[in-house]
Amino acid sequence: MTQDVNKIEDRGQNKLEIQAMSRRCQLTGKKANNAFAISHSHRRTKRLQYANLQSKRVWWPEGNRWVRLKLSTKAIKTLETKGLQAMAKEAGINLNHF
Repeated sequence: MTQDVNKIEDRGQNKLEIQAMSRRCQLTGKKANNAFAISHSHRRTKRLQYANLQSKRVWWPEGNRWVRLKLSTKAIKTLETKGLQAMAKEAGINLNHF
């Protein structure tokens, strides 16, 4: 089984779709930032500064069920003020698929 994006493998009668998950906030779109690691002698090597992502189960009152999302901590704080439905609408996400 390979980890190619959107690759469909045939397993007898069933077809399995495999998607590689990106390190990106599903509501705000935050992702890794390109940066330099600078040594004491000021040599620079490229590195990534990853977003602080947390897997979170959020109650969705309009759908009357729990939704599991991968969110940045900033998005979790914003959820408390705006609400899940409003943030999903801004991001263009259909919560029925989660």
